Amino acid sequence: MPARHALIVSDVMTQPVETVSMDDSIRIIRDMFEANKYHHLIVHGDSRECVGVISDRDLLKNISPFVGKMGERTADRSLLDRRAHQIMTRQLVAVRANTALRAAARVMLEHHISCLPVVDQSGHCIGIVTLRDVVRWAVDELENPNKTSPKLAA
Repeated sequence: MPARHALIVSDVMTQPVETVSMDDSIRIIRDMFEANKYHHLIVHGDSRECVGVISDRDLLKNISPFVGKMGERTADRSLLDRRAHQIMTRQLVAVRANTALRAAARVMLEHHISCLPVVDQSGHCIGIVTLRDVVRWAVDELENPNKTSPKLAA
């Protein structure tokens, strides 16, 4: 049996990552979530550095359930004009691509978060690792315990 290597974040992260600027409207963000079935968007600053995260749950907390419905009011529609920086999570927890996957999973559990932006040395987002990525890897490991990851075999 080949020696097992410790998995790192870059082995399972999703890339490229969809980002929004701090001034993008909630309307744009909602449309991105709906069109692409994302669960997280990364918010970037003026220098394209990662400054926050917006989850689909953040979005749902900040828009009216009446938008687009018969009972919609002007106030409901005006919520869509708010900006990303008004609803994003600012306490950013991020990892580097060479972080051990086990350590990244532990960080998500300890911080009660469902994703970690993967950043380079300049703070630019190069990927994202989510609980779904970790679960997908774990299920694959359980189903194929002797399989060597194609990324690791090279």
